[in-house]
Formats: sequence, C-alpha cells, structure tokens
Amino acid sequence: MSEKSSVFDMIGPVMIGPSSSHTAGVVRIAKAAIKVLGGIPDQAEIIFYNSFARTYEGHGSDRAILAGLMDFATDDKRIKDAIEIASEKGLTYRFKSIGNASTMHPNTIRLELTKGNRTVEVLGESRGGGMINIAEINGFKADFTANLHTIIIFAADVKGSIAFIADVIAHDDCNIATMSVSRKGKNDLACQVIEMDSGIKPVTFEYLQSLSWIKEVIYIPDINR
Repeated sequence: MSEKSSVFDMIGPVMIGPSSSHTAGVVRIAKAAIKVLGGIPDQAEIIFYNSFARTYEGHGSDRAILAGLMDFATDDKRIKDAIEIASEKGLTYRFKSIGNASTMHPNTIRLELTKGNRTVEVLGESRGGGMINIAEINGFKADFTANLHTIIIFAADVKGSIAFIADVIAHDDCNIATMSVSRKGKNDLACQVIEMDSGIKPVTFEYLQSLSWIKEVIYIPDINR
C-alpha cells in the first residue's frame, strides 16, 4: 500500500527562496540537526554534496542552512540576511563542497555541529517540496523525516531492549508510527529511532534517561509546529 500524501507534500511549505529543495528543505535539515545537538551551535562545518555542491551559493542554500542553524522558520524573512546575522551572533562556520558522491542522494548535506563540549554529526537529504530525510546521526543509520515526534535512543545492545522501550512508550499512550534500529555490532552500542504520532510526557523521557543501559535520549518534536 502506498503512503498517503499530505497537503504539505503536494503544495510544499510556505518558504523564502527560489526552490523548496534548496531552501525550505535545507532550513528543515538544520532545524532537525540543532534539536539533536540540543541548541544553536557555536561552530558548524557544513558539507554540500552533489547537486548542492554545485548550486548552494546561487540557490541560497548557504543562507538557508545558517538560518536553520539559528532556528529560523522556513518563511522567516531574515533568511536572506542569514550570513550577516550569523556573523553578528558569533556563529563560526565553514562550507565545503563534494561534487561527486555517487552513493549519496543528489541533495545531501553533512553537518558537524559543536556547542560547548558537545559535538554531533548529522547527514540530511532534501527530498523536494520541503520534505527531508535525516539519514544518519553520529554515523548510525537514522532515516526519519522530522514530520512526527521522534525519539532517538543510544543504548547498549541489551536483549529485549527494543520491546521494553516500545512498551514504555505505549504506556504513555503514544502510537508508534515507525521504528528502526542500527548498531555497531553484536552487544555493542545501538541507535533506536522511533517516530510517534504524539509527544511523550517529561516523566517518560526522564525515566528512559535514568536507565543504566541507556546512554542518551534525544527527543525531537515535530519541527513543523
């Protein structure tokens, strides 16, 4: 059965810029990435791949990615001045481009973000119409859209952990839309990504964080809200 399209899919987002892939999608990748980081970064290394590598300046993707890193909305009029605003705010950044990465989606961005002593790496793909896919987080496969409430859990590869976490979320009256797990190896660190139709309660988030075998819990609300 094919997925149903939403109005957002069909007409795209309200946005600033000439192209939903090169502006709105780019802003949304950055907004998802700062949720993973836990705030607006102090430093950013931004790598544009393939089509983005050739067009990011002309299509305004450089401004869009900085705007998203500062948590601007896709229709924020400040996007066109994002380079100047980033400088005023003291956001240090560096752009790089790799034009021939055949294994990657044509519109791919890798972000290495630092805030204080925390650094994260996020690989995002702009799929058109403002839609995105967060393909990787810190080298783990992620594949979520940020259209739903999302929990990312880094945990020891403990027997029964997936079912346990799903049960905890179910008891919070949250309906799980998608779930994926990747790991470095058997009995090694694993990354579990869960997309839900509604958000979890703070007490549930705190409980998951308190478990000794869970290393980190990241909660990303629907970034369209």
